[in-house]
Amino acid sequence: QVQLVESGGGLVQAGGSLRLSCVASESIFNIYSMGWYRQAPGKQRELVATITPGGHSTNYADSVKGRFTISRDNAKNTVYLQMSSLKPEDTAVYYCNSAPRIRSHNWGQGTQVTVSS
Repeated sequence: QVQLVESGGGLVQAGGSLRLSCVASESIFNIYSMGWYRQAPGKQRELVATITPGGHSTNYADSVKGRFTISRDNAKNTVYLQMSSLKPEDTAVYYCNSAPRIRSHNWGQGTQVTVSS
């Protein structure tokens, strides 16, 4: 079963930056568009950024556009999310997965991002 392992979260002050990483256990994920999702306490999980299999096209939710950058390194089975100008409302657990998510692709444990004001 393919596993996704997210890392790079932490506690940061507003205006700061973090870089998240997501490693897939198998290269099969390289054929999928991938996305970063987040879930804040009491809220539904939302998709914030996507990238096509070759990495040539990206899309962002309006709430993060201009502040977050998604990228991927297929040779390393890894997807990244560079987050800048962080705001308290970015506080959430961040996950990566295929986008749109294939039902058989289980969620990883996520990585907690906390932005203090």
